[in-house]
Amino acid sequence: MGLKQDILDKIKKHMDESFSVEEVSYVPTLDDSKLTFGNKGLKFNTTVLYIDLRGSTELLNKHNKSTVAKVHKAYYYTIVKISNSLGGENRSFNGDSLLVFFQGTSKATLSNAVQAAMMMTYMLSSSEGISKHLKKYTSIDFGIGMDDGDVLCTKVGIGGTYDNKDLIWIGNPVNKSTVLSDKAKSPNHIYISKYVYDNLLDYVKYHEKEDNWGNKQKVDMWTQTSIIYNGGYITCYYTSYYWTVE
Repeated sequence: MGLKQDILDKIKKHMDESFSVEEVSYVPTLDDSKLTFGNKGLKFNTTVLYIDLRGSTELLNKHNKSTVAKVHKAYYYTIVKISNSLGGENRSFNGDSLLVFFQGTSKATLSNAVQAAMMMTYMLSSSEGISKHLKKYTSIDFGIGMDDGDVLCTKVGIGGTYDNKDLIWIGNPVNKSTVLSDKAKSPNHIYISKYVYDNLLDYVKYHEKEDNWGNKQKVDMWTQTSIIYNGGYITCYYTSYYWTVE
Protein backbone atom coordinates (compact mmCIF):
# COMPACT_ATOMS: atom_id res chain seq x y z
CA MET A 1 0.00 0.00 0.00
CA GLY A 2 1.31 3.46 -0.89
CA LEU A 3 1.76 6.32 1.56
CA LYS A 4 -1.13 8.32 0.12
CA GLN A 5 -3.61 5.45 0.38
CA ASP A 6 -2.43 4.57 3.88
CA ILE A 7 -3.15 8.13 5.05
CA LEU A 8 -6.50 8.33 3.26
CA ASP A 9 -7.69 5.00 4.68
CA LYS A 10 -6.72 5.99 8.22
CA ILE A 11 -8.39 9.38 8.00
CA LYS A 12 -11.58 7.88 6.54
CA LYS A 13 -11.71 5.46 9.46
CA HIS A 14 -11.24 8.33 11.94
CA MET A 15 -13.94 10.46 10.38
CA ASP A 16 -16.47 7.64 9.89
CA GLU A 17 -16.24 6.22 13.41
CA SER A 18 -17.90 7.81 16.44
CA PHE A 19 -15.76 9.55 19.06
CA SER A 20 -15.87 8.21 22.60
CA VAL A 21 -15.45 10.62 25.53
CA GLU A 22 -14.83 9.46 29.10
CA GLU A 23 -14.95 11.82 32.07
CA VAL A 24 -12.01 11.54 34.46
CA SER A 25 -10.96 13.31 37.66
CA TYR A 26 -7.29 13.75 36.82
CA VAL A 27 -5.06 15.37 34.23
CA PRO A 28 -4.12 12.71 31.63
CA THR A 29 -0.53 11.80 30.79
CA LEU A 30 0.97 10.51 27.57
CA ASP A 31 1.26 6.97 28.93
CA ASP A 32 -2.37 6.83 30.13
CA SER A 33 -3.66 3.39 29.13
CA LYS A 34 -7.12 4.83 28.44
CA LEU A 35 -5.77 6.94 25.60
CA THR A 36 -5.11 5.25 22.27
CA PHE A 37 -4.75 6.55 18.73
CA GLY A 38 -8.38 5.69 18.10
CA ASN A 39 -11.36 8.01 18.49
CA LYS A 40 -11.13 8.27 22.26
CA GLY A 41 -10.70 11.27 24.53
CA LEU A 42 -10.66 12.00 28.25
CA LYS A 43 -12.59 14.99 29.57
CA PHE A 44 -11.76 16.67 32.87
CA ASN A 45 -12.71 19.88 34.66
CA THR A 46 -9.85 22.23 35.37
CA THR A 47 -8.59 25.74 35.82
CA VAL A 48 -6.22 26.44 32.94
CA LEU A 49 -3.12 28.61 33.42
CA TYR A 50 -1.36 29.51 30.18
CA ILE A 51 1.92 31.40 30.43
CA ASP A 52 3.85 32.82 27.50
CA LEU A 53 7.33 34.37 27.51
CA ARG A 54 7.75 37.62 25.59
CA GLY A 55 10.69 38.89 23.56
CA SER A 56 12.25 35.60 22.49
CA THR A 57 13.24 36.92 19.07
CA GLU A 58 15.05 39.86 20.63
CA LEU A 59 16.74 37.51 23.08
CA LEU A 60 17.96 35.30 20.24
CA ASN A 61 19.26 38.32 18.36
CA LYS A 62 21.26 39.54 21.35
CA HIS A 63 22.68 36.31 22.77
CA ASN A 64 24.04 32.96 21.67
CA LYS A 65 21.91 29.83 21.81
CA SER A 66 23.52 28.58 25.03
CA THR A 67 22.55 31.75 26.87
CA VAL A 68 19.00 31.58 25.53
CA ALA A 69 18.79 27.96 26.68
CA LYS A 70 19.87 28.96 30.19
CA VAL A 71 17.23 31.69 30.34
CA HIS A 72 14.53 29.25 29.23
CA LYS A 73 15.65 26.64 31.75
CA ALA A 74 15.42 29.23 34.55
CA TYR A 75 11.98 30.36 33.34
CA TYR A 76 10.52 26.86 33.13
CA TYR A 77 12.07 25.66 36.39
CA THR A 78 10.46 28.56 38.24
CA ILE A 79 7.03 27.94 36.73
CA VAL A 80 7.06 24.19 37.32
CA LYS A 81 8.24 24.42 40.94
CA ILE A 82 5.56 26.96 41.81
CA SER A 83 2.73 25.18 40.02
CA ASN A 84 3.67 21.83 41.55
CA SER A 85 3.64 23.34 45.03
CA LEU A 86 -0.05 24.21 44.64
CA GLY A 87 -1.28 21.11 42.83
CA GLY A 88 -0.74 22.17 39.24
CA GLU A 89 0.05 19.69 36.46
CA ASN A 90 2.41 20.98 33.76
CA ARG A 91 1.78 20.00 30.16
CA SER A 92 2.67 21.04 26.60
CA PHE A 93 6.07 22.68 26.86
CA ASN A 94 6.03 24.55 23.58
CA GLY A 95 8.89 26.92 22.87
CA ASP A 96 8.07 29.90 25.10
CA SER A 97 4.74 28.76 26.50
CA LEU A 98 3.36 26.25 28.96
CA LEU A 99 -0.06 24.93 29.93
CA VAL A 100 -0.69 24.23 33.61
CA PHE A 101 -3.87 22.44 34.73
CA PHE A 102 -5.33 22.67 38.23
CA GLN A 103 -7.84 19.83 38.08
CA GLY A 104 -10.99 20.11 40.16
CA THR A 105 -14.30 21.91 40.46
CA SER A 106 -13.89 23.74 43.76
CA LYS A 107 -13.17 27.39 44.47
CA ALA A 108 -10.11 26.19 46.40
CA THR A 109 -8.43 24.59 43.39
CA LEU A 110 -9.34 27.57 41.24
CA SER A 111 -7.89 29.96 43.82
CA ASN A 112 -4.74 27.84 44.08
CA ALA A 113 -4.23 28.38 40.37
CA VAL A 114 -4.52 32.16 40.75
CA GLN A 115 -2.16 32.15 43.73
CA ALA A 116 0.34 30.23 41.59
CA ALA A 117 0.06 32.89 38.88
CA MET A 118 0.72 35.61 41.45
CA MET A 119 3.73 33.72 42.78
CA MET A 120 5.07 33.33 39.25
CA THR A 121 4.68 37.08 38.77
CA TYR A 122 6.76 37.72 41.89
CA MET A 123 9.53 35.27 41.01
CA LEU A 124 9.75 36.24 37.34
CA SER A 125 9.39 40.00 37.54
CA SER A 126 10.42 41.35 40.95
CA SER A 127 13.96 42.30 41.93
CA GLU A 128 13.77 39.66 44.67
CA GLY A 129 13.08 36.85 42.21
CA ILE A 130 15.15 35.22 39.49
CA SER A 131 15.71 38.51 37.66
CA LYS A 132 18.72 39.14 39.92
CA HIS A 133 20.43 36.22 38.16
CA LEU A 134 19.20 37.05 34.66
CA LYS A 135 19.57 40.84 34.54
CA LYS A 136 22.97 40.73 32.86
CA TYR A 137 21.30 38.93 29.96
CA THR A 138 17.69 40.09 29.81
CA SER A 139 14.60 41.15 31.70
CA ILE A 140 11.71 38.72 31.50
CA ASP A 141 8.32 39.84 30.27
CA PHE A 142 5.44 37.41 30.14
CA GLY A 143 1.68 37.09 30.09
CA ILE A 144 -0.55 34.70 32.05
CA GLY A 145 -4.12 33.93 30.98
CA MET A 146 -6.59 31.86 33.00
CA ASP A 147 -10.01 30.29 32.49
CA ASP A 148 -11.94 27.35 33.93
CA GLY A 149 -14.10 24.59 32.48
CA ASP A 150 -14.04 21.24 30.70
CA VAL A 151 -11.02 20.24 28.63
CA LEU A 152 -10.85 17.27 26.27
CA CYS A 153 -7.53 15.45 25.95
CA THR A 154 -6.74 13.06 23.12
CA LYS A 155 -3.63 11.34 21.80
CA VAL A 156 -2.32 12.25 18.34
CA GLY A 157 0.43 10.97 16.08
CA ILE A 158 1.37 7.36 15.50
CA GLY A 159 2.58 4.52 17.69
CA GLY A 160 6.22 3.93 18.49
CA THR A 161 8.63 6.27 20.21
CA TYR A 162 7.64 9.45 22.07
CA ASP A 163 8.92 11.44 19.10
CA ASN A 164 5.88 10.41 17.06
CA LYS A 165 3.05 11.11 19.50
CA ASP A 166 1.72 13.69 21.91
CA LEU A 167 -1.41 14.86 23.68
CA ILE A 168 -3.56 17.78 22.56
CA TRP A 169 -5.89 19.79 24.78
CA ILE A 170 -9.19 20.97 23.33
CA GLY A 171 -11.77 23.34 24.77
CA ASN A 172 -12.71 26.94 25.29
CA PRO A 173 -10.79 27.22 28.60
CA VAL A 174 -7.53 26.49 26.78
CA ASN A 175 -8.32 28.77 23.86
CA LYS A 176 -9.56 31.63 26.04
CA SER A 177 -6.52 31.37 28.33
CA THR A 178 -4.16 31.82 25.39
CA VAL A 179 -6.12 34.88 24.20
CA LEU A 180 -6.09 36.40 27.70
CA SER A 181 -2.37 35.72 28.01
CA ASP A 182 -1.75 37.68 24.84
CA LYS A 183 -3.40 40.73 26.43
CA ALA A 184 -1.34 40.50 29.63
CA LYS A 185 1.71 42.72 29.62
CA SER A 186 3.88 44.34 32.28
CA PRO A 187 2.95 45.43 34.89
CA ASN A 188 -0.39 43.62 34.51
CA HIS A 189 0.97 40.13 33.98
CA ILE A 190 -2.25 38.22 34.79
CA TYR A 191 -5.61 38.26 32.99
CA ILE A 192 -8.46 36.01 34.16
CA SER A 193 -11.91 35.25 32.83
CA LYS A 194 -15.09 36.47 34.52
CA TYR A 195 -15.84 32.93 35.66
CA VAL A 196 -12.49 32.69 37.44
CA TYR A 197 -12.96 36.10 39.05
CA ASP A 198 -16.50 35.31 40.22
CA ASN A 199 -15.32 32.13 41.96
CA LEU A 200 -12.18 33.40 43.67
CA LEU A 201 -11.79 33.02 47.40
CA ASP A 202 -11.18 36.29 49.22
CA TYR A 203 -7.47 35.72 49.84
CA VAL A 204 -6.68 36.03 46.14
CA LYS A 205 -9.41 38.55 45.38
CA TYR A 206 -8.97 41.25 47.99
CA HIS A 207 -6.06 43.02 49.63
CA GLU A 208 -6.48 44.32 53.17
CA LYS A 209 -5.47 47.95 53.57
CA GLU A 210 -5.61 50.29 56.55
CA ASP A 211 -7.11 53.73 56.12
CA ASN A 212 -5.85 56.87 57.87
CA TRP A 213 -7.81 55.97 61.00
CA GLY A 214 -6.48 52.43 61.28
CA ASN A 215 -9.60 50.75 59.94
CA LYS A 216 -9.01 47.73 57.70
CA GLN A 217 -10.64 47.82 54.30
CA LYS A 218 -10.90 45.25 51.56
CA VAL A 219 -9.45 46.49 48.29
CA ASP A 220 -10.21 44.53 45.13
CA MET A 221 -6.92 43.50 43.54
CA TRP A 222 -8.56 43.08 40.13
CA THR A 223 -9.58 45.62 37.50
CA GLN A 224 -12.46 44.88 35.16
CA THR A 225 -12.01 45.30 31.43
CA SER A 226 -13.25 43.71 28.21
CA ILE A 227 -11.61 42.08 25.22
CA ILE A 228 -12.79 40.75 21.88
CA TYR A 229 -13.19 36.98 21.94
CA ASN A 230 -15.03 34.71 19.53
CA GLY A 231 -16.47 37.63 17.59
CA GLY A 232 -17.76 39.64 20.55
CA TYR A 233 -16.76 41.45 23.71
CA ILE A 234 -16.28 39.49 26.93
CA THR A 235 -15.62 40.72 30.47
CA CYS A 236 -12.32 39.81 32.06
CA TYR A 237 -10.06 41.07 34.85
CA TYR A 238 -6.39 41.89 35.23
CA THR A 239 -4.00 42.62 38.09
CA SER A 240 -0.49 43.83 38.82
CA TYR A 241 -0.53 42.25 42.29
CA TYR A 242 1.84 39.43 43.14
CA TRP A 243 2.26 36.86 45.90
CA THR A 244 5.55 36.93 47.79
CA VAL A 245 7.44 33.62 47.75
CA GLU A 246 9.39 32.75 50.90
